[in-house]
Amino acid sequence: MTEPDGKKAPDAVVDVAVAVIEAPGKHYLLAQRPSGKPMAGYWEFPGGKLEPGETPRAALAREIDEELGLKVLVANPWVTMAFVYPHAHVRLHFMRVPRWQGHPVGREQQTFRFECIEQLLVEPWLPAALPLKRWLKIGSLYAISDAHRVGLAAFVERFEQAARQRGAFWMVLREPDLSPADFDHLYHLLVPRARAAGVKLLVSSRHPERYWQGADGVHLTCQDLHRIDKRPVFNWVFASCHDANDLVRAAQLGLDAAMLGQVKKTASHAQAVPLGWAGFARAIHATPLPVFALGGLDFDESTLFKAQSLGAQGVAAMRAAWPR
Repeated sequence: MTEPDGKKAPDAVVDVAVAVIEAPGKHYLLAQRPSGKPMAGYWEFPGGKLEPGETPRAALAREIDEELGLKVLVANPWVTMAFVYPHAHVRLHFMRVPRWQGHPVGREQQTFRFECIEQLLVEPWLPAALPLKRWLKIGSLYAISDAHRVGLAAFVERFEQAARQRGAFWMVLREPDLSPADFDHLYHLLVPRARAAGVKLLVSSRHPERYWQGADGVHLTCQDLHRIDKRPVFNWVFASCHDANDLVRAAQLGLDAAMLGQVKKTASHAQAVPLGWAGFARAIHATPLPVFALGGLDFDESTLFKAQSLGAQGVAAMRAAWPR
């Protein structure tokens, strides 16, 4: 591989475990690379190289203890991304750390601080860490609209109830069985309500592009994912995927997240063979973008815990997202 300046990049891939250490209020622990290291002064998520025979989780626990004096209690796989620097070709195993013990101490004389992902102040960022500035803004629950089944008025009522109970969340407006007139009516009812509630509203690419423009982004069908040759110019772009190859395509296009399923049997796809949790975990292993688990899943803490322990961003659901 060759760098833009014509220099040959290093061939050997260095595996690095990276900790996304979480604190209340969407705060994350960032560290500044100390003098004497390549790219000194840049901010990054803490971590370090894997030793021979070491797993990413074991390397993460060791490095965070050695560098910051913290004990990692829970570390969930999340995203794996390759990046070529002038000095190294790295494969970064990002892991989310929602539970840890101790008080951070810069044992390598590095500066560190907890930053709110919504109000980041530190600069400059290590280039490989830049995608996380967006990924960490994505929620863990992704609701799929269900107005055709429950009725327009009832669905708007359930949306308002969900917004009151959950606060800001993410959803996709996907209603292929509504008439164009009913969809247009529903869209214009939901957009102002979503904005007022802080709900991120994406529109399925099944619907005309004019609806994407008034929302927060677009959710591509799997067919559209493979039909296009570049990322649509919208703030947020997600996609529906059915296997690991679809996930690779989503990453190639630079999409923000994907939805993979189905994990369990569903009433709407009763004849489809589900992936199961094991199949889901295999499909997203070493995925280079956040992935929601989809299909027959509940919107509860135990399901979310299961999905995230296997590497998912969170859970996507339709019927379970809109209880009576």
